[in-house]
Amino acid sequence: MFTNTRAFSGFSVDDIPAAKKFYSETLGLRVTEEYGLLTLHIAGDRPTLVYPKGDTHVPATYTILNFPVDDIEQAADELAERGVRFERYPDAAEHTDQRGIFRGGGPLIAWFKDPAGNTLSIIQE
Repeated sequence: MFTNTRAFSGFSVDDIPAAKKFYSETLGLRVTEEYGLLTLHIAGDRPTLVYPKGDTHVPATYTILNFPVDDIEQAADELAERGVRFERYPDAAEHTDQRGIFRGGGPLIAWFKDPAGNTLSIIQE
């Protein structure tokens, strides 16, 4: 039934203008807007829908987007210069460095939030 469809993912935010500014200006993604919805053009121009939920928005309890990078330290520094603050989780504190990069096993990863409180990450390939 869905073999030939172009499936896409989506997530909610509480403020479309703030999300548009963050994803386009802070992260540098191509973002389009139509009907009050945003489309992030990522992963080979695959669309990811960003839709408003206003006061009923609840941030996702998981990482909604992971951005692979070649050099996580450089990416973390560039994002920090753009005002991104990396998360430091208490249960991972001893394995998280000054930049906010988790070095406790597995790929190097650093988590941050969008203006709506959704969690994203940069992850070194």
